[in-house]
Amino acid sequence: MASLSTQNVTEVHHWNDSMFSFKTTRDRSLRFENGHFLMLGMEVEGRPLMRAYSIASPNYGEELEFLSIKVVDGPLTSRLQNIEVGDELFVSSKTTGTLVADHLLDGRNLFLISTGTGLAPFISIIQDPSIYEKFDRVILTHGVRYVSELAYQQFINEHLPANTFFGDEVKEKLIYYPTVTREEFVNQGRLTDLMSSGKLFTDTGVEKADPQHDRFMICGSPSMLKDTCEILDRWGFEESLRGIKAHYVIERAFVE
Repeated sequence: MASLSTQNVTEVHHWNDSMFSFKTTRDRSLRFENGHFLMLGMEVEGRPLMRAYSIASPNYGEELEFLSIKVVDGPLTSRLQNIEVGDELFVSSKTTGTLVADHLLDGRNLFLISTGTGLAPFISIIQDPSIYEKFDRVILTHGVRYVSELAYQQFINEHLPANTFFGDEVKEKLIYYPTVTREEFVNQGRLTDLMSSGKLFTDTGVEKADPQHDRFMICGSPSMLKDTCEILDRWGFEESLRGIKAHYVIERAFVE
């Protein structure tokens, strides 16, 4: 297919029994905005089987990185979870998505609300130097069930602040707020409950969200998206639709 390129797997990392990430080579012609997703897949029964995957690597990276769940009977993920370095994958040449900063009105604080593998596009976004120029603070949240699902912790806490080019901005502006629901952890509970109660804002040292100053990007399960949007709507926030700038954006593209 003309719209697909064949890329080689360069790295695979299994975070636990339910989540893994992997990197592939990147076609030199591929262009995307941080926060975008593309179609990725494998050949199954002689045909490409494709699913939407958010890109976790920044748009200036030499490789592409993705974060995926493992589904035992998933048409694609049941196979994808067994990939090894050197294997070939199909990658679409077109990227798209609504999780881009240009769809947001100017603001003071940017909240990145994610659950599970919804973290992926935000790993790309927090590696974007321009995001720290646009906002005074960037609050990255990640809600999971178990501690082992808190992917990229070391990268966020150690590697990103040490970045030669924008590490100082990360140290000054990025706030990382992981939370767990089914095990003991420093932060516990569903992100939507922590938003509603105000604990998210108290814990991060940020005033309760206000449409005048705060902007949101949201990526996670359909139920989480629904609940978070209802909270924001109740607080007077408006969703960006059809590229018109507003207070928050969401992404509905999912793996299986």
